[in-house]
Amino acid sequence: MPWLSSFIVLVVQQAGSQGAAAGQEGVRTSLDVYARLLLAVGPLLLLVRHRLPRTAAFGTAAATVVYLGAGYPYGPVFLSLAVAAFSAVVAGERYAAWGALGLVWAGHLLAGFPLRDHLPPAGDQPPGWQGELLVAAWIAAVLAAAELARTRRQEWVRRRAEEEAAEHRRVDEERLRIARELHDVLAHSISVINVQAGVGLALLDSDREQARTALTTIKSASKEALGEVRQVLDTLRASGDAPRAPAPGLGRLPELTAQAADAGLDVSTATGGDVVPLPPGADLAAFRIIQEALTNVVRHSGSRSARVRLSYGPGELRIDVDDDGPAASGGSGSSDGGTTTGGAAGGGNGLVGMRERAAALGGSAEAGPRGDGGFRVTARLPLADAR
Repeated sequence: MPWLSSFIVLVVQQAGSQGAAAGQEGVRTSLDVYARLLLAVGPLLLLVRHRLPRTAAFGTAAATVVYLGAGYPYGPVFLSLAVAAFSAVVAGERYAAWGALGLVWAGHLLAGFPLRDHLPPAGDQPPGWQGELLVAAWIAAVLAAAELARTRRQEWVRRRAEEEAAEHRRVDEERLRIARELHDVLAHSISVINVQAGVGLALLDSDREQARTALTTIKSASKEALGEVRQVLDTLRASGDAPRAPAPGLGRLPELTAQAADAGLDVSTATGGDVVPLPPGADLAAFRIIQEALTNVVRHSGSRSARVRLSYGPGELRIDVDDDGPAASGGSGSSDGGTTTGGAAGGGNGLVGMRERAAALGGSAEAGPRGDGGFRVTARLPLADAR
């Protein structure tokens, strides 16, 4: 609040100068209305020190030089100058502050030595070099304190900017994580629903029992998708609360293969190496990568079978998902606009999501056609880094 500090400086200068005048009576010129006005100019200029630091610094310096040149008593007249110079340095106008303080010192030297006989009061004695050195020390102290405050303010601004940038990064990362979760959940479940809806429509009149089975699969897949979407949205509403259900992992791989079977895809699984418990992040990433790979096989491959192999090595889990292709007719693109199954590897959101999940754990994910016409998705998750 500039007005409050300016009012305090005004009171101190007026009252302090009154006391100083009593101690310097007969030596310096007595206070009059002009002296009171000069003592008020500095505090009034302090009101604009944040918006116009140079104006405040040089204005208070000019008022102080005029006050000293008129021979009025020494006292707290320097207070408004010190505050203005301090604010100018903190605001980055250090040269203006140095110039204002240098102007006052030069004015004091001129009034005390070359112009002493031409300025009031009559018979004034020279201040002496000891007094001038004291003034120089006071100026140096003001500048040093101001530079320290400026440095600390810049450090505070820098830390605040870094914290805001880090918070923006956390928000972006969380948004990306949620987008990946929703993509994986919806892409897989809707693919199953789409296939089963086609089966149900085709068999509605000729085989009602098979159509009923397709509708039952649709109901189960949609219910599971709604549950997972609700879990993701719950983390948005109350990010500090624990999730209501555990995140999916490789323990639910049989459910995933069963859903793929409902969509007409025969999935075989194999495991190699010494099986070890996975950290939650790696467990979820492995599940989602397999889920996305199988979704792309269902939607974009002419093959009705897929093979999933989990290879546990020293500090690494390798995931391979293979199908024998070829690409389904009329669709060489991935489930999200890129070619990731049954054709040349592309850059859809599904493959991007796989790579991001693996990269977040320090691993990698690749997808592309095999030499025999099939397609393979390979992901490597470093278990030590994930843990």
